[in-house]
Amino acid sequence: MTQSDPSPGLRHVIVAGGRTDEWASLGDQDWTTLLTDLGKVADQVGADWLTLRPWSEDSASASRQLVVGTCIVTAQPEGDGRARVAAAVEALRAAGRPIDETSISRLLNAPADTDADLVVALGAPHSLPPSLVWELAYSELVFIDIAWRHLSAAHLEDAFVSYAHRHRRFGGLDPEID
Repeated sequence: MTQSDPSPGLRHVIVAGGRTDEWASLGDQDWTTLLTDLGKVADQVGADWLTLRPWSEDSASASRQLVVGTCIVTAQPEGDGRARVAAAVEALRAAGRPIDETSISRLLNAPADTDADLVVALGAPHSLPPSLVWELAYSELVFIDIAWRHLSAAHLEDAFVSYAHRHRRFGGLDPEID
């Protein structure tokens, strides 16, 4: 894919993979290399945000963020999607702000300002990551049956190619199916 042939409407991508102990085992240079390599591919297709989340529900490493081109690449170690939703609701309540789908979505997707268009889930396609309770509602899913430690820019590029060939209906029905 090239910058002149971006995936249509692809602004926010989430990659879910690995356990937080695997994340914690990566050194600073490994993280910088991984975020840079994945960020280059995301930037090339015009994505504004690339968010990495672990598959597992535990949490043990620090958040990281890097800007690659115009894409903000963020590794967020919070692996329990239910806990993130509950924390967002509590933060809104404590601030006296309205608790609705829009305000919850803003907190859960930050720094992105939109729901994910694409979720790339690493692992077998028969289960969904518990880290993505909210994000799965409006996203296209691409499963890549690889381990976290093997994730490369080429895998992300393959996911973008798969996404580009889909017809998104945003919950609507396919008109050819009765």
